Amino acid sequence: MSTASAGGCASAPEERTLVVLGPWTDGEEAPFVAALRSIGQKTGHRYVYKGTRSLRETLVAQLQAGAPPDLAILNSPGELAQYARSGDAHPLPEKVAGAAIPPWAPPVTVPGRGGAARTHVFWAPVRVDLKSLVWSRAGVGESEPVWCLGLNSGATSGWPGTDWIEDLILQRRGPDAYERWATGKTSWKGTRPLWEEWARMLTANGRSPAPDALTDSFELLDDGRYGLLNRGDCTHEHQGSFIRRHYGDDVRPTPTARHLGGAASAEEGGGVFEVSGDMAAVFRPSAAAWDLLGRLTSAPARKDWADAAMSGERPFFPGGTFASKAPSPGTRAVQELFDSAGRICMDASDTMPPTLRDAFYRAVLEFVGDPEDPALLTRLLERLDAETALQREKEEEEEGAFVLDDLCDNPVAGSRDAGTS
Repeated sequence: MSTASAGGCASAPEERTLVVLGPWTDGEEAPFVAALRSIGQKTGHRYVYKGTRSLRETLVAQLQAGAPPDLAILNSPGELAQYARSGDAHPLPEKVAGAAIPPWAPPVTVPGRGGAARTHVFWAPVRVDLKSLVWSRAGVGESEPVWCLGLNSGATSGWPGTDWIEDLILQRRGPDAYERWATGKTSWKGTRPLWEEWARMLTANGRSPAPDALTDSFELLDDGRYGLLNRGDCTHEHQGSFIRRHYGDDVRPTPTARHLGGAASAEEGGGVFEVSGDMAAVFRPSAAAWDLLGRLTSAPARKDWADAAMSGERPFFPGGTFASKAPSPGTRAVQELFDSAGRICMDASDTMPPTLRDAFYRAVLEFVGDPEDPALLTRLLERLDAETALQREKEEEEEGAFVLDDLCDNPVAGSRDAGTS
């Protein structure tokens, strides 16, 4: 776990340092820490950022030890919803509740005292990313794409494949069907044609994705470079907006729908896109913690964060950008797609109960091992339907497995400052 400190004026001896747990490490956290430092200079509080790639395991261990961070930044609304229902994540007070922008931060209903249910917002997006993107170099033809694929991502291996399945469902069947499927209301068996379509894409012209795709990193190459397009053996990469940091100005994004003839999403004005996000929740409530959450979602903090990042790594925020410097061409292209989107939907697997999400990851890994085996696909979909049924039973027992219902929304128009400067 990497640790970075950010502070301002000298603190009183009894003043406690606030801890922010988050997902960024290996230098990726530097722009965020710069923004945190700027906040500390204004408030006089001390903040320490602790970054880890094992975010879920670290947070669970800290909660079990009775020593949670003041704030934690997670990319899984499904996990956050569980923390809300368990009482570990605390509801946003009115002062900062406006930072809970959908679809990244929908209301969550939790059991109240005496059995009465209460609905609150519990987290707010501090950074967002656009998905449903295909990256390629200028001048590369689109008639016969050779798709890049690397599924290895440590404990979360498989997610680049679940992104493909989710996007095909969204583009082919539209937001309403996507939302019903992601929230367990329709069967996995009904998604079979989309898995088969993905298989045809991966095996076109006699190619086979396995076994390399199972062991290849989603971004790191064997020679220490980054970016699958830099391998030279593929022409198109289906990946979120964060991947632009590995490429130069010659690599640009286009909507997935452009590569899928007859996509249902074409009926949506501006197209429909998956989105993801890094959401902040308070696990140790205090006036200073709520103040920090408000400031992290404010325009001044976003500007400081964006200005501290390299142009190809500039973060995106709900409602637009705040940096004073010109963006890279890739960043500008993503922002234009964000701004013109007709509908945005949260990454489905991020919103699923964690056990179902993990089963989805495993199913993708098995499927890519033999994508042309129909019997294998049948077994995988049956397993996913069985896991969904188990989660539905928990729902009936009021354990709240499927907590989130509203995964799609209209994009936020214009900047939105919910914090303080």
